[in-house]
Amino acid sequence: MKRIFKNFLLIGIAAAMFTACGKDSDENELEDDGADGVAVPIENGAIKAKFTISSAGDQAYFSTGNLQYQASTKTWRFAENQYDVIGADNQFISSTYGGWIDLFCYGTSGWPSGAIAYQPYSTSVTESDYYIDGRVFFPHVKGYENMDWGLYNKISNGGNEAGVWRTLTGGEWIFLMEDRPNAKEKMGAANVNGVNGVVILPDDWTLPKGLKFTSGFSNESYAKVNKYSLEDWRKMEAHGAVFLPASGLRKGTQVKDVGDGGYYWTSTVSNKKAHIAFFYNYGLEPYYEAACSTGYSVRLVQYVK
Repeated sequence: MKRIFKNFLLIGIAAAMFTACGKDSDENELEDDGADGVAVPIENGAIKAKFTISSAGDQAYFSTGNLQYQASTKTWRFAENQYDVIGADNQFISSTYGGWIDLFCYGTSGWPSGAIAYQPYSTSVTESDYYIDGRVFFPHVKGYENMDWGLYNKISNGGNEAGVWRTLTGGEWIFLMEDRPNAKEKMGAANVNGVNGVVILPDDWTLPKGLKFTSGFSNESYAKVNKYSLEDWRKMEAHGAVFLPASGLRKGTQVKDVGDGGYYWTSTVSNKKAHIAFFYNYGLEPYYEAACSTGYSVRLVQYVK
């Protein structure tokens, strides 16, 4: 079940494995759309809609947006909207930059792990700079969980306490996207308020009146499957829908694939590689071996207690 590709740059090979499977068929608090039921509440940055992430029945709440960082003030926050992306401005990444970034290399929570590159603004393209002492990889280091952005850091609009959030494992991404009940029917490519990405629906889902949701993907475009105006998306979001924007990636200070690909870190590592879940409009791969020196998106979750 765990499909590991050896070379992330060979997107063409990965693309060949996907087929079109689309079917014919405000700020801190969401208000009820008046259609059906009570809106899903938001508490300390968590959308209180449940997503099953393991065969044991573990569930999680997603954060209200992708993780962002401001180096000049050393501040972490969640994006104000689920569809927010920094995009090309990630090229300005530095230790003193006063803007926000949202693409991070692996293990860059700021915890002094012993790696040369461990700060969220690290731009080294040398893979070994992200290894502990340049040779030992993360699972062999006591306390390596501190490399998880959510466990180590306070998120300013996410409760502002360390240890509240965490990164999904590779296995949890797989279960969420492929193995939970009706997983494939609860995920689809979409364009939300002009931003491309993927919508994932919670375990208990009621479609807002007047809207439609089509699961799957398309070889043509994200918008071909689902297209939501801001007003429509607010209704979807109020019912617990999660949106992962196609935020692109960063190599050094060069930003690529914004609006085309979404790449999200997992907390799983093996063989001196970390793992990501990624998608394009034509399909997804929930478990992919990737270089630690590439900047990808981070979407944090909370366990449902």
